[in-house]
Amino acid sequence: MVSTTIASLLLVFVVSSSLIFIEAQRPAIVKGLSWSFYQSSCPRLESIIRKRLEKQIKDDVGQAAGLLRLHFHDCFVQGCDSSVLLDGSAGGPSEQTAIPNLTLRKKSFKIIDDLRKRIQAECGQAVSCSDITAIAARDSVVLTGGPSYDVPLGRKDGLNFATENATINNLVAPFANTTTVLDRLAAKGLDAIDAVALSGAHTIGISHCTSFTDRLYPNQDSTMDKTFANNLKRSCPTTDSNNTVNMDIRSPNVFDNKYYVDLMNRQGLFTSDQDLYTDRRTRGIVTSFAVNQSLFYEKFVIGMIKMGQLNVLTGGQGEIRNRCDRRNKDKKVDIATVVEEVEETFSALF
Repeated sequence: MVSTTIASLLLVFVVSSSLIFIEAQRPAIVKGLSWSFYQSSCPRLESIIRKRLEKQIKDDVGQAAGLLRLHFHDCFVQGCDSSVLLDGSAGGPSEQTAIPNLTLRKKSFKIIDDLRKRIQAECGQAVSCSDITAIAARDSVVLTGGPSYDVPLGRKDGLNFATENATINNLVAPFANTTTVLDRLAAKGLDAIDAVALSGAHTIGISHCTSFTDRLYPNQDSTMDKTFANNLKRSCPTTDSNNTVNMDIRSPNVFDNKYYVDLMNRQGLFTSDQDLYTDRRTRGIVTSFAVNQSLFYEKFVIGMIKMGQLNVLTGGQGEIRNRCDRRNKDKKVDIATVVEEVEETFSALF
């Protein structure tokens, strides 16, 4: 018991001390990406996205979590290549039909496509859907009160989507324990601090009951606070209830460190959340973030920049899609498609 406490305290000290060394640093960027990639080809890119998302998120703050999740589900499967945006017309079932992606918000896809139209109206076909998705994720964090950070840009869009098995095997399920979380992220070059920090994205958004009712029925998970569990049962009276609840009970629409306070009070929604505090390997990191929001913000930014560069396509790889939901056509351009795309571009201006 004493050794476990000492280990946790040491971990808190190590995590806190790392602030000294990383405070002025940004993660290295991969070859082909740049902090100023569109400076000449689309200088107003980020202001176009920010201005539009300010309105979208003001109208419906829930869209922030939807856009952030879309970026996560894109990057973790086969890299940040916007393959999750492709529909089935690219040949075979798309990633969107895989079980973990069935609850991605439909509106999120529409928002990305709306941004694409607005950007093309000003800059032409210069910006990839992958970069639009990465910037939209960052702005979703900022517009809900979270930290601002630069996004390395220059990603190209992928030509294919992942199989359902690849999607399932690369995303962390809500019932996963900490060992699975750490192993999945370690395989992508992300460490324990990254894993805990990126899990903090659950400080905003909602969840369907079916993602956690295994912790309520038939028996309540012993790591869950009883009052919290009873409140969840009222919202989710059966295992297959289709209702939704907030991920963070303290400040569900604000990107802050209250998610970690939830975990310390045994009020984490998913097993993959609560086990981060139960497991002694990550408990100290959770505690550090719960008591120091600035530290959480710093580590979250580092994790996001690292995650946003997973297996990116750059240079001559991939393509810049004309439409985010389909690959560019290799054959002769169809006149009807051209007319449709011209109409979309003009409509984005109004």
